[in-house]
Amino acid sequence: MSNTTKRALENSLKQMLLKKPLDKITISDLTDDCGISRMAFYYHFKDIYDLVEWSCMEDATRALQGKKTYDTWHEGLKQIFEAVLENKPFIMNAYHALSREQIENYLFMLTHNLLMGVVEEKSKGLDITEGEKSFIADFYKYGFVGVMLDWIGKGMKEDYTEITDRMSATLDGSITNSIHNFANKNLTTFRI
Repeated sequence: MSNTTKRALENSLKQMLLKKPLDKITISDLTDDCGISRMAFYYHFKDIYDLVEWSCMEDATRALQGKKTYDTWHEGLKQIFEAVLENKPFIMNAYHALSREQIENYLFMLTHNLLMGVVEEKSKGLDITEGEKSFIADFYKYGFVGVMLDWIGKGMKEDYTEITDRMSATLDGSITNSIHNFANKNLTTFRI
């Protein structure tokens, strides 16, 4: 029953965001629309921003299911963009209502998980620490998040498939090379 309540609140929030900005939506608006008590809302979420974060993570989890391997990560990137575009009114409202740091943290968590799956797969059997794996995933996630935030900030007008194709061309082989550089401990002899 609790996921049903959470999803009802999420649906109400997304519908209301089509009509008014996030900072004008109250918990009473949401609970009245869903026909639940305020206490039920607070049982699941501490505030509306907590609901926004949960909703973003749910959308992202659905978008990335099974797309965390080397062969499927490009599709995972596309699906992240698709999920964001699919929820454009919600995302644009969140983008303007939340701090940039909150949006970045959400995107960082999402892309780190995607990239970490690829790094884990490509580093099997190699002498590379968990810290080094995490560093590699973090390095690439910052590029992805920067591109994504730029796209959102410009109103999501550019074709995201072109963006993901360019990102794939940029990243193709780079993650594997990074892993091998760490595994071979070439940390002091990098060549550009």
